[in-house]
Amino acid sequence: MGALQITLGVIGVAVSIVAWGVFVAAVVRQVRIIRLGQPDGTRYGPFLPRLKTLIKEFAAHTRMNKFRNVGPWHWLVMWGFLLGSLALFEAYGEIFDPHFAWPIIGHWAPWQLLLELLGIGTVVGGVALAIIRQANHPRRADRQSRFQGSDFAAAYFVEAVVVIEGLGILGVKAFKISSGIEDPALWSSFVTQPLAQILPSATAAVSIMALIKLLSGMIWLVVVGRNLTMGVAWHRFSAFFNIYFKREDDGGVALGKLKPMMSDGKPLDFEEADPEKDVFGAGQVEDFSWKGWLDFSTCTECGRCQSQCPAWNTGKPLSPKMLITQLRDHAYAKAPYLMAGGKKDMAGDEIGLTGDDPHAGIDVLALAESERALVGDAEANGVIDPDMLWSCTNCGACVEQCPVDIEHVDHIVDMRRYQVMIESNFPTELNSLFKNLENKGNPWGQNAKDRMAWAEDLDFEVPVFDGEFSEDTEYLFWVGCAGAFEDRAKKTTRAVAELLHMADVKYTVLGPEETCTGDPARRAGNEFVFQMLAQQNVEVLNSVFEDVEPEKRKIVVTCAHCFNTLANEYPDLGGNYEVVHHTQLLNRLVREKRLTPMAPVAQDITYHDPCFLGRHNQVYEAPRELADAAGANLREMPRHGDRSMCCGAGGARMWMEEQIGKRINVERVDEALGTAPSKIATGCPFCRVMLNDGVTSRQSDGKASEDLEVVDVSQLLLSAVKRGSDKEPVTVGASDTEAGGEAEADGKADTAAGPAGANEAGAPRSAEDS
Repeated sequence: MGALQITLGVIGVAVSIVAWGVFVAAVVRQVRIIRLGQPDGTRYGPFLPRLKTLIKEFAAHTRMNKFRNVGPWHWLVMWGFLLGSLALFEAYGEIFDPHFAWPIIGHWAPWQLLLELLGIGTVVGGVALAIIRQANHPRRADRQSRFQGSDFAAAYFVEAVVVIEGLGILGVKAFKISSGIEDPALWSSFVTQPLAQILPSATAAVSIMALIKLLSGMIWLVVVGRNLTMGVAWHRFSAFFNIYFKREDDGGVALGKLKPMMSDGKPLDFEEADPEKDVFGAGQVEDFSWKGWLDFSTCTECGRCQSQCPAWNTGKPLSPKMLITQLRDHAYAKAPYLMAGGKKDMAGDEIGLTGDDPHAGIDVLALAESERALVGDAEANGVIDPDMLWSCTNCGACVEQCPVDIEHVDHIVDMRRYQVMIESNFPTELNSLFKNLENKGNPWGQNAKDRMAWAEDLDFEVPVFDGEFSEDTEYLFWVGCAGAFEDRAKKTTRAVAELLHMADVKYTVLGPEETCTGDPARRAGNEFVFQMLAQQNVEVLNSVFEDVEPEKRKIVVTCAHCFNTLANEYPDLGGNYEVVHHTQLLNRLVREKRLTPMAPVAQDITYHDPCFLGRHNQVYEAPRELADAAGANLREMPRHGDRSMCCGAGGARMWMEEQIGKRINVERVDEALGTAPSKIATGCPFCRVMLNDGVTSRQSDGKASEDLEVVDVSQLLLSAVKRGSDKEPVTVGASDTEAGGEAEADGKADTAAGPAGANEAGAPRSAEDS
């Protein structure tokens, strides 16, 4: 051990003491900050399923690999960081003694190979990620870049450290070989062995490269320790916890049902709730749970959520990434005030800090941050702009794509809940929605007695529940508000009813006893109205199924939103049923030969995946198999399956005007037009309305054929089943001269009705619009 080694070693140790001190203090502080969130005891177990999910997601990179051009490179960097830590700690010995190696494994050939692969992998992976970031730089693609709004300096710093660490691993190893300290087999050192042939024999170089390897890591520790909001660095640690504590313990993403309204770690009971004590959604950043704060801390700013967001892609102010990072920056800036005991009531008055000088010792910036409204426009100095909050369609694309399991939709709805129920501050169009739901039990404000109007003129009787669920009845057919009142959706209802009748499926409907499931109210943030409607429906359904065995309590629905609510959200309220979407049931009937297509549709069809059927519930194949069974030639849009583009109706957006940017439904129709289809098929009445409006708009612009139609896949099947050899149309119900056209055996459906460009501004859709 020479003077050089001693000097370098002392430098390395001294820097390390400072670096590790800064980093450990930062970890402690970050944990304290995250714990400022509300309690949530649902996240801790069961242990083994959560651990299995964690291992699968990080080891196999199952979520990261959803972007296949990024996944492999990030996988290399991740393992380089985890296993490369062993090489980093080895540097402490190598600085003082170039001959140092780990006992037992240090000269073992497999360990030498692992070091080789780690060094190469981190260098290649780090460079590749930097190239990908440059190739997608917003200066080239403007708003379409997923990195728009990301911290490039922080990302490049992290990638640079990764590359330097990799070079340090390879450099130490190469100089050990050139100095004769090691003589590994070529297969275990296929890069460093040839490199060593051109390097001088210098043991001092081993110590120097070891110091470089060590200092790169120590500088990283200091920088990230001083910057708690550097998510691109901190996710190296917090991502493991964020994955483990994800909402669904079975490994699923936070889609389907929404997180219940929580207060003090328990679901909120409206009958006992006290607005003075309980938390109603999120009105302040401390109202989010600790898992929410962990979400904010874990965001890597990769922008995958942003790239998939329909609002962002149509020029609206919502970016899921920037929403999370804005909440993160606000949370950490406000944290000193909260840790000092600061707290404000709903009127904005200080109730946490007391004494003659309550603000003594608190950072003035934290005090200023505590005065900001969580939701408010620029004039009000709000953290989240209202237009950002209300642009969300709840499509779930952000949650589906996030590689670290951030739960964007739950956080957005929590903020909406507070705005609606406490602030009464929401888009004015929702007033009519809430009023209609409360007074009429449906979004359109129609009378319950008209719920069976869709069945008029059918050539068979639709059975209505009369107080007894007979033994031979297999399904309760949940028609839904759209299926009962919206003219275009009625065609789907009639087609499904006729197909069930033809297949001799025994079913019944509730008729006037049915009411809205409450989905639009809940997604808009009006949890009170949702609970009212849901409890009413659960009571009715449980009475209907009172004498039916639990495994035979089956419901079939045509609306993706009803499907999601009945299947995923009603169990929390005591409503446990087997819920199937009509495409699933019809597909099974075709497989069982109970429905037999007689003549193929033989047209080019593109299928639009409804978000609440596809992403939220993973139903992708059944609708496509139905279209295939009907003889259609399916042409997929570029964005389909779990990357499908939203129609714009979810999150109660169907009842709100779309005044910013391009209309989402028009964007989706433009994508559909790229496949040159004869028809656009879907499996949700909301999607059908939105897509039809988009088609009408494009037809008025002369960009779409006047023959282009929007249909439900059930209508395609009905066409194939009913059409005879003479190919004469068979009308499903009323005359095809009714407004909007009627489903026919040739598959025709939504012919543009009314003035071209109706609903051009995205005005709320009503039953009369149709």
